[in-house]
Order: sequence, then structure tokens, then C-alpha cells
Amino acid sequence: MPKVVLKGITWGHSRGITPLLAASQRFTELHPDVEIVWKKRTLQEFADLPIENLIRQYDLLIIDHPWVGFAADAKCVLPLDRYLSKEYMADQAAHTVGQSHESYNIDGHQWALAIDAATPAASYRADLLEKHNTPVPATWQDVLDLAKEGKVAAPAIPIDLLMNFYMFCLAHGREPFTNTHEVIDNATGILALETMRELYSLLPKEQFKFNPIAVAEAMSKTDKYWYCPFAYCYSNYARKGYADKLLTYTDLVSFGKTGLLRSTIGGTGLAVSLYSQHPKIAVQFAEKVVSPGFQSTFYTQHGGQPGHGLAWADEEANRLTNNFFRSVLPTMERGYMRPRYNGYLHFQDHAGDPIQAYLQYGGNPEVVLEQINAIYAKSLQNNKLFKQSI
Repeated sequence: MPKVVLKGITWGHSRGITPLLAASQRFTELHPDVEIVWKKRTLQEFADLPIENLIRQYDLLIIDHPWVGFAADAKCVLPLDRYLSKEYMADQAAHTVGQSHESYNIDGHQWALAIDAATPAASYRADLLEKHNTPVPATWQDVLDLAKEGKVAAPAIPIDLLMNFYMFCLAHGREPFTNTHEVIDNATGILALETMRELYSLLPKEQFKFNPIAVAEAMSKTDKYWYCPFAYCYSNYARKGYADKLLTYTDLVSFGKTGLLRSTIGGTGLAVSLYSQHPKIAVQFAEKVVSPGFQSTFYTQHGGQPGHGLAWADEEANRLTNNFFRSVLPTMERGYMRPRYNGYLHFQDHAGDPIQAYLQYGGNPEVVLEQINAIYAKSLQNNKLFKQSI
């Protein structure tokens, strides 16, 4: 009997590829007639290139949750609630990390399993702060003060700035995307942009090319930067032996009367293509790799950042990661979930550009909001056009 070959697509960081390779190897050992082959994309490709171009080529897809609006409309991946037991799905919902499980559920179906959970969190070099007798920042003013000394790093490519724009809208008391006319009201949007410029005007220009991985690499390879106030978290850099210098992760700082900042959740989901020739086996693999026992042990041990809550509470998982999971969990629990309507990804792909230009070069924040709202309107129109075509 010929061997069944499943093809998977993921993203090319150790957090994204290594645990899947290990899980697939073990799955093949248990099912010798099955082989799972993974291809990796860069983080930027993961954010930019449409998954819909890949669903006919791959059986298993690691996706970003804002894509599920398209998936629900196009019916191009399997609704996993129809393939997995009610008990399994109930366990996933009961042990979600923040809104990770919910983020892949739309129109009453679960289009992916939360295999990975993340949100922007703070990180720092404990050795350097201790050496220089510097406390870990606790307030927004503390962050600004340390940034004035040139010791702060933060990702500043457009997509990360957009996620942080949402965070600062929330910090100023309003949630974005509450209507179809504007992303945020002008008063709140201007305050958010001006608050962001307070920080980003103090950061070295090189950071406008930094994504979260670049920030973590810069902090763990050199002693140039001591602290990052918010970047999508990577437990890998909190593990001994992964990088030259160990990072310690912690919660976000407090912001005025608002309290602790709320960041915009990320993470990834594992979906099964509608076009897979072997859907039962693909679902069986997904069920295994996102199960609580596997996530808490094998998946985490091989560099994964699990999406199941029991793994975040696991003693051994926290021992391996410098207490990463316990430290970041409160940030995850407060996290804001982005829109997921079909068409949102057009907004996400473009709306960070005017924000980055403003933070780099200055200008009129009202004009920035006008540009953002125009992109928003187009993304909603794209949604209407898609629905009219199906």
C-alpha cells in the first residue's frame, strides 16, 4: 500500500516549524504509512501572502486568525467541530489561552485549532538591569525615561505599529472597529498616535525595520538594548541555550488611570484544507498535536508556544522557559482580538503604512486617521464584493 503524504505550510521560525517537525516525526513513527512534509514561509510572507493561494497545495495550514472570515465565507478549510468530538472541542474552549480558541471560531464553526498563543508582552535583560541597578519599568513614564537613555527596543514595522495603535486606542478608553464609518473616533485616534510618537521618536531609526523577532535577536545577541515594552512574545528566547543571552518576559506597564495596557493577541491556528485528499488523517494529526497532553509536553519541549491553557500552567513548561508562560498569561487574558471579517486583511496589510510614516517623520495625525479610514472603507467594500460573487 502506498504511503500517504500530507503537506503542511507554516512559518519559518523555530517556534513555528520545529515543534511541527518533531510532532510529524513522532506521528510517522506511530503511523508508518503516513508522512508529513512541512514547508516554511518567512514571518513577512506569513503576514502578507494570502493563505487562499495555498489551500489547494497543502493539507495542513498554519494560519493567522484574521483569515477565518475569508475561510468561513469561502468554505475552503474544514469546520473542525464537525470532525472532532464534542468533548474534545469543549476541552479546547475551556482551556483557551485568552481568546485564542474563540479567535478561530466564526459563523458557528471552528475553522482552526489554537495550536499556538501569543500577544505583545514586555521583555528585558535581567542581567543588564541588575548590573546597572535599574528597575524593570512599571509605568509608561518609566518606559519613556529608559528610552531616553537609548536602552529600549520595540518593533516598528507597519503591521506591529498597527497592532500597537489598537492597544493605545484601548489605553485611551475606546475600542476600535465599533462601527463601519471609522476605525476610531478622531479624539481617541489622535491621542493614540501622539502617545505612540512619544516613544517612537526616542527610538533608533533602525528599529523601523525591526519585527518582533529582530527585537528579540538584538536583545539576546548584544547588550545594546535592555528592555522591550511590547513585542509579540517568543518563549524560545527565554530558554537556556537558544540564544546567547536569556530574556525574561513580563506583563505590560500601567498607563495612567487606564491601568495595565491591553495588547492585540496573535498566535496561530492549525487548519485542514477542504481540498485535502486525506482529510481524516489530517484531522487526526491536528487532534493529536493540539491535545492537552501533547501540548503540555512534547510540543513545548521542542520549542513550541502552545495554545492550550494546561500547557501554560505546567510546571515543567515554565521551568524550561524562565517562567515565561505564567508571566505572560495575564497579558494574554486581557488581550484584544482583532476583527476577522472577510476583507480585514486588506486593511491590515496597508493601514500600518501611514502610521509608520507619521511616527518616523511627523505630520498631521488627523490626516493619518483619514488615510486609515479610507483603507477601512475599501476593506469593507471588498467584503461586500466577495459576498456578491459567491
